Amino acid sequence: MPQEISVSYHAIKSKVYRLIDALVAGEKTEAEVQESIRRWWDLIHRADRPIARKYLLTVLERSASALDAIGDGLTFSNACEAADGPLPCEQMKAMERIAKEAGIRSAA
Repeated sequence: MPQEISVSYHAIKSKVYRLIDALVAGEKTEAEVQESIRRWWDLIHRADRPIARKYLLTVLERSASALDAIGDGLTFSNACEAADGPLPCEQMKAMERIAKEAGIRSAA
């Protein structure tokens, strides 16, 4: 019997945030997160996919906006408090890439 997957906004947001948390914590790699989201998508009934896609894109869009706001806040903070020193280049590039990728996915 197929597993029933909830496509509520809250359920999708929770799924996305759990995957982000697992990636940030180092529990999953990017490839594992991608595979996990593919498996999850395959479990969603075809009739439910349009609403699931809508909610998923909304969550990704809002997450990208949140990352942009965080990055902008850190940039402003670094400009105002040069004594602390800027974020390492690798960290800023990673944050920018995540925000860019989330924006690209939400536009698709």
